[in-house]
Amino acid sequence: SVLLREMDGFDAANLDEAIHGKVRLAIMAYLSGAGSASFQALKKATSTSDGNLSVHMRKLEEAGHVEIDKAFEGRKPVTTIHLTPAGREAWISYLDQLRLLLESVGQPS
Repeated sequence: SVLLREMDGFDAANLDEAIHGKVRLAIMAYLSGAGSASFQALKKATSTSDGNLSVHMRKLEEAGHVEIDKAFEGRKPVTTIHLTPAGREAWISYLDQLRLLLESVGQPS
């Protein structure tokens, strides 16, 4: 569109598709502050089902944004999700692109 062509610096192609989905965006936002979280904490934070959260975590893991550790505490399985250094960089880049978008939309023409 004309509006997108006029936006200085913003390029929608630079938005990371692995992050851009609503649940994945929530996961990345949560982990950017916490660094790591249990599966249950992310499930509560994202208000999603086990299966849906698993699918989104797998997509972020395949992109190299998170690392998923599975362990046992006693006999109980515990899954912990960590933001990777590459994931932190991708998150910062994603936020930078959103800032460019917001700055360019807020400029009078």
